[in-house]
Amino acid sequence: MVLGRSTEATAPDALRAVFAEFIATFLFVFIGVGSCIAHSKLSDGPLEAAGLVCIAIAHGLAIAVTVAATANISGGHVNPAVTFGLAVGGYITIVRAAFYWIAQLLGATLAAYLLKAIILTTGLSMPIHGLGAGVSITGGLILETVLTFALVFVIYATAVDGKRGQIGIIAPLAIGFTVLADHFIGVPFTGASMNPARSFGPAFAAMDFHNHWIYWVGPLLGGGIAGIIYDGVFMTAESDILPLPTDADV
Repeated sequence: MVLGRSTEATAPDALRAVFAEFIATFLFVFIGVGSCIAHSKLSDGPLEAAGLVCIAIAHGLAIAVTVAATANISGGHVNPAVTFGLAVGGYITIVRAAFYWIAQLLGATLAAYLLKAIILTTGLSMPIHGLGAGVSITGGLILETVLTFALVFVIYATAVDGKRGQIGIIAPLAIGFTVLADHFIGVPFTGASMNPARSFGPAFAAMDFHNHWIYWVGPLLGGGIAGIIYDGVFMTAESDILPLPTDADV
């Protein structure tokens, strides 16, 4: 991990990057949570296969688009677990990562409250992440860890690794497809968060934090492990998704 300097927080490129993370996370959560609310409006019963497909596609497309839109500004994290995984590998400073976290959580919270104000007035409830019937706390924690490990590992392989990465097209698509696939597996059991901000915004808007810690510990653990393994075993020499600041930058 690289600490960074306090002046980095006020550097123009850092401010733009933080604002980009705020917008991207806002849009991702608005679309993702909105798709869950739309399913609730169209279907009175429990989640069925068709609903799972729609929700998974909405999240996969939303992350692919927001990553593509912000990759060249902030690195397209849109997720505190991704930011943490990249900080573990030294590809973002701790100072900037902290500001990314703040921006991501604020964006997610604003999205949830906006949905609550304009959509949930019809009597629908805020969909929050929780464990499915029969899923233990340990099982949910492990599943969130593995799902997030897959996501961050793919991010390292396609967007961070300088020799193999292709940020232009391949990385956003690969990241979006990973989120899509992870939702197919995880939604019935944990909701397939993989993203503490995605879980935090709706939970804060609903003021319901039951088992919420799972959606922090699991993703951060999975992202951190992916960062350690990929950076330590597979990384090539030319890699740098977001160059660390020099004195000239700040």
